[in-house]
Amino acid sequence: MNEAFGITEIDEATFARIDGKSYKKNCPIPLSELRYLSVLHKDLSGATLTGELICNVRIAEPLTEIFKALYAENYPIEKIRLIDEYDADDELSMRDNNSSCFNFRYVSYTNRISLHGYGMAVDINPLYNPYIKEVNGQKVIAPDNSAAYEDRAGNYPYKITADDLCCRLFKAHGFLWGGDCWDDEKDYQHFFIEEGIAR
Repeated sequence: MNEAFGITEIDEATFARIDGKSYKKNCPIPLSELRYLSVLHKDLSGATLTGELICNVRIAEPLTEIFKALYAENYPIEKIRLIDEYDADDELSMRDNNSSCFNFRYVSYTNRISLHGYGMAVDINPLYNPYIKEVNGQKVIAPDNSAAYEDRAGNYPYKITADDLCCRLFKAHGFLWGGDCWDDEKDYQHFFIEEGIAR
């Protein structure tokens, strides 16, 4: 199994795929601080799929260990594709239930660089685990086709809960979960490490 899980530096071919998309011209993160990960995962039917993502070198090994454990336990993840396949459009990627990591962008409704912009955050099965926040008195749910999954008491596929394997593994490796970090917003898809990041 180990041969299917790899960590490599960003080579010319990979950079060509992300240049001007997730790696935008004003991105302050040097390529030397990013890594390309290849992983295996299983979807809801149990089919084995190959995934790929880019992350910060600081979390490359923990992420690989997490995805190995999820794969070994048949934890379902529908898609793990570079967000560049969606032209680095976070909404399009989430709508397609794509799990992803690095994408240089800003936190919604702010001018702060997202932890995804540092490659320090991962979104898992985002369609079924939405981001929910009130903005100017209006509820915002992202992706915008995920309203049916706002009710966390519901029973539906790919749902992340505090006690499921995905959440437990990420927390065991030092990640925080957006489902239980804040009172004024919930980000059930979002696992992150912010230690050492200047905000």
